[in-house]
Amino acid sequence: MANYPHGDTSWFVRDRFGLFIHWGIFSVAGRHEQVMSREKMTVEQYKKYFDHFDPDLFDPSVWAREAKNAGMRYFVVTAKHHDGFCLFDSALTDYKATNTRAGRDLLREIIEAFRAEGLRVGIYCSLLDWYHPEFPLDGRHPLRDDLEAREREKNRDMAKYREYMFGQIRELLTNYGHIDILWLDFSYPHADWGWAKGKGRDDWDSESLVRMVRDLQPHVILNDRLDLPGAGDIITPEQFQPPEWPTVDGKRVVWEACQTLNVSWGYDRDALHWKSADMLLRMLIDCVSKGGNFLLNVGPNGRGEFEPKAIERLRFIGEWMRLHSRSIYGCTASDYEAPPDCRYTQNGNRLYLHFFAWPYKHVYLKGLAGKVDYAQLLNDGSEIKHFSLDPSKQVHTSVMSGLPGAEILEIPTIKPDVAVPVVEIFLKEE
Repeated sequence: MANYPHGDTSWFVRDRFGLFIHWGIFSVAGRHEQVMSREKMTVEQYKKYFDHFDPDLFDPSVWAREAKNAGMRYFVVTAKHHDGFCLFDSALTDYKATNTRAGRDLLREIIEAFRAEGLRVGIYCSLLDWYHPEFPLDGRHPLRDDLEAREREKNRDMAKYREYMFGQIRELLTNYGHIDILWLDFSYPHADWGWAKGKGRDDWDSESLVRMVRDLQPHVILNDRLDLPGAGDIITPEQFQPPEWPTVDGKRVVWEACQTLNVSWGYDRDALHWKSADMLLRMLIDCVSKGGNFLLNVGPNGRGEFEPKAIERLRFIGEWMRLHSRSIYGCTASDYEAPPDCRYTQNGNRLYLHFFAWPYKHVYLKGLAGKVDYAQLLNDGSEIKHFSLDPSKQVHTSVMSGLPGAEILEIPTIKPDVAVPVVEIFLKEE
């Protein structure tokens, strides 16, 4: 594996929680961000969404405030998705927000609004482009089943498209100031449809692309979707919660789970499979308990607003974070084994016990006998009494024999009135 230069992830593993935004002209269709491919539309058929994209209620300062109040510390927005439409004022195409009824550079407004709220900036740019006349047809392309189009377009030149792609990524890293994250999406080198193959590092010229990115903004965090092992800074499981801290070659990696609120990344008017606010909060905690970050997606609608259900979930998480954020920020996995239905996060000598289910009266902390200096509920700062398990004084010896070296917390019988209660445990200095 080649030894590539890397960006600055020190802030990333501290901030832990970010907002993903999938927005573009697909929001006008209102039925998934890949509607062009799903419904096998031609560029001409898809043009109606470009013509009718008019986000008259768009106010990025509202988006930024909702994200900040939810406890998010950074964001990533789709400057260009697979359909090729650009939220930014690219000099390389007319297929951009400035030529819609919006009439302005929407990416710039989003970045400025989020910066004003103190959030770090992430830009998503698709490696695919179904609009560009030189992007080769393959099994993911909207025209994949059009045999006449496949024959007519068989001489498309990937080199010409690649030059265009490089140019747009150069614009994004040159014209918008300090960028903290560059999210490039995605490679599929092992796909083979017989008449066409997937695309990977050779198609993107990933080696040269990484060099350009590092030359322009050496600090930027780059994701892992260039089909170039070792070049990315973060691993990005999608719609998946890893069972443990992910590793590569036996070493723990910096990682981030990206998740949707429902079944779609872009706005989907008829999507009914919404994750509950409680589930989303637990996913955030679960990520941090395994040394990871949580990137939660919102798909604004065609008029430029977050859906009420999205806002409701962000505010639910935000209220919990108002009281419990120090169990998230700066925290990572703990080497201690958490009790059943619980998750640990840890920041130095502060150990945070998150309850996914509220037990009766006592909680047994394996391996912590004599190591706890103080404990308190984090939501109100009230003391939690604790004591070490003394084997010589056990009444139910057979029951307790499996818990040598445990510290016992005495918790209230009634669960605190918060979604996921947290006990903050101050460990003794070793």
